[in-house]
Amino acid sequence: MDKIETEAYRVKEGIQLSNMPTHTDLGMSDKALKKLLEKIREPLGDFQNTLYAHGKYSVLICIQGMDTAGKDSLIREVFKDFNVRGITVHSFKVPTALELGHDFLWRHYIALPAKGKFGVFNRTHYENVLVTRVHPEYLMGEHLPGIEKVADVDQSFWDRRFEQINAFEKHLAENGTIIIKFFLNLSKEEQRKRLLRRLELKEKNWKFSPGDLKERQLWDRYQECYQEAINNTSKPHAPWYVLPADNKKAARVIFAEILSKKLREYSDIKEPSLDPKIQANLEAYKKQLEKEAL
Repeated sequence: MDKIETEAYRVKEGIQLSNMPTHTDLGMSDKALKKLLEKIREPLGDFQNTLYAHGKYSVLICIQGMDTAGKDSLIREVFKDFNVRGITVHSFKVPTALELGHDFLWRHYIALPAKGKFGVFNRTHYENVLVTRVHPEYLMGEHLPGIEKVADVDQSFWDRRFEQINAFEKHLAENGTIIIKFFLNLSKEEQRKRLLRRLELKEKNWKFSPGDLKERQLWDRYQECYQEAINNTSKPHAPWYVLPADNKKAARVIFAEILSKKLREYSDIKEPSLDPKIQANLEAYKKQLEKEAL
């Protein structure tokens, strides 16, 4: 396997999703990819402990992708070595009445990880410039000033939302949240195969919804909206990475390697030094405990 060039997946300028790869095996077998993932994810678990002890940063990982892109299984496999108390996964569904009573970022803000912890958004605040853009009628439930009908939603509305998302993420980054965003770039043909698998395997039937087929008919529109959202919001403090997702095992390895390299950039994240008074008395504390065993 060649070295994984993680920067090749980062969005630094405008991209065309149709030109981005959807498949790679990194020149490795499935077995080799699984072993490599195990090797990468172990130190990530150690980093989590250090992040907690350091206590000045949090990590927010945002994952987006079309249905069946592999978001759930990626989260399950990459974060296996994490202490469950140090990481929280939020899967944002259709907004509730309570959530619709606030601005569109509110439910995401209250789910942010505390300092010292990891947070994973499985579907994110970007749904508000994706699903609502493909289905602008959903915006009527937000009861926004000046938006009385779908025809009131123009390009300037979406431009403002991009600005609001950028401001939100910049505020988080400036206050100690490390933000890394991933788009799992799945091909339409691979999605077809995965949907068929849900129908063919009894244990997978529960995952299927007829709505999946309706949304699939809007594939091209979703791709347009993803492309514009990514191009407008990939910033140095909150970068987007576009990962080929047709091979789940390879996508997990690339994801884990990007995460690992990005976090290593924060060289100031270290376990705190022991208080000098405690350090000076370590031997005394040790002897005190040893005496209790006599």
